[in-house]
Amino acid sequence: MFDLDETDRLLATTRSVRRRLDLERPVEREVLLDCIRLAVQAPTGGNAQTWRWLIVDDPDTKAQLGELYQRMAGRYLGSYRRDAMSDQTTRVLDSADFLAEVLGQVPAMVIPCIRGRLADTSPVSAASFYGSIIPAVWSFQLALRSRGLGTCFTTLHLAHETEAAELLGVPDDVTQVCLLPVAYTKGDEFSPAERGPVERITYFDRWKGRWDR
Repeated sequence: MFDLDETDRLLATTRSVRRRLDLERPVEREVLLDCIRLAVQAPTGGNAQTWRWLIVDDPDTKAQLGELYQRMAGRYLGSYRRDAMSDQTTRVLDSADFLAEVLGQVPAMVIPCIRGRLADTSPVSAASFYGSIIPAVWSFQLALRSRGLGTCFTTLHLAHETEAAELLGVPDDVTQVCLLPVAYTKGDEFSPAERGPVERITYFDRWKGRWDR
């Protein structure tokens, strides 16, 4: 049996970390490899294991990826700002803006990839394609959290995927799935996010089927 309290705490406090990434403390490659060793225990479609993990810690390369990310971030994040926003949404957007400014300075970036391209965009094909690596990405993020590191799932550099592929030498038949900035966190105390009651968003047997019937 697992220690449920600790397991639940890990699951409930693995946040998207942006402002609290420690940009000064190096991240050891062996720590990243340990986390990937755990990540690849995740299930994958057809047991194909077509994932590839690209770690970037060269300062010049990180800076160039940061520029690609920031080029899209200004347009994308700005489109979400409204006059009437909740405090929580404002905080999230402010932290996302902060990350865009400092992304090129993070100690390491990890870019999970899949061999192949998604030619068929049917629901089954798309779910199978990305579902073959997203569980591993989440396992990687949990493994980071358990070791005192943080990250967040970002995709804005994919607006310039071709340029990123040229920079990193990624072959044409490989798909970049996301970019994970990785750093030790400033402090280790993270709280569960505010979420509404699950009974309001969970249905049984059919759409909007009540749980208590």
